[in-house]
Amino acid sequence: VQLQAFGGGLVQPGGSLRLSCAASGSIFSINSMGWYRQAPGKQRDLVAVITSGGSTNYADSVKGRFNISRDNAKNTVYLQMNSLKPEDTAGYYCNAEVRHLSADRRLYVYWGRGTQVTVSS
Repeated sequence: VQLQAFGGGLVQPGGSLRLSCAASGSIFSINSMGWYRQAPGKQRDLVAVITSGGSTNYADSVKGRFNISRDNAKNTVYLQMNSLKPEDTAGYYCNAEVRHLSADRRLYVYWGRGTQVTVSS
């Protein structure tokens, strides 16, 4: 399974970006999909996660500014980021809990390579 993220870049404070991440490969179904971020010298932290049923959870620092959504038919997760702040600058990584076979209920976690978001004037 491969996850490929798109949409990062340089944006001014107060601006917006939309990230997308598409999963491909041997996939029967995907449970949760999420976005994490990691700034230099810091640990990777959860930004937002969404279940297959559409339930969401956000880090307190992004509530009200970021919105996570997904297209189950396309195995794709999105992150709409508004009112961006310099402290949002980080590498953004998507992940997915994948079920490979209908007869196997185990979930495997995969990560994308990440896309850089830089918020600066």
